This record gives sequence, C-alpha cells and structure tokens, in this order.
Amino acid sequence: MAKKESTTKSFVLRIDQDMMDAIEKWAADEFRSTNGQIQYILDQALRKAGRVKKDKKE
Repeated sequence: MAKKESTTKSFVLRIDQDMMDAIEKWAADEFRSTNGQIQYILDQALRKAGRVKKDKKE
C-alpha cells in the first residue's frame, strides 16, 4: 500500500507578544519547538471541533 505524502504549507502569523510569550513557555515546558507547539494547539482544536479525522493506526 502506498504511503500518503505529507505536505507542509508556510505562512506568516501575526500574534501579540503576551500570547507568543505564553506559547513559547508552554512549548519549553513540553520540550517542543514554538512552531511544534502551535501545530499541536491547532491540531487539538481542529480535532475537538470535529474538523479533522483522527489518524487510524494500522
């Protein structure tokens, strides 16, 4: 079975300094990069809202 190719899209994000500071601290607390933490937060929000399907482990 062929593996689905993953793509990543880059874009500019404007965020206020207090929120960015909080995200950076949260990322450090969980040993993630700031970018990784933002991706994690967005992923969790999308899953909670039912906007993306959960990965199926084979």
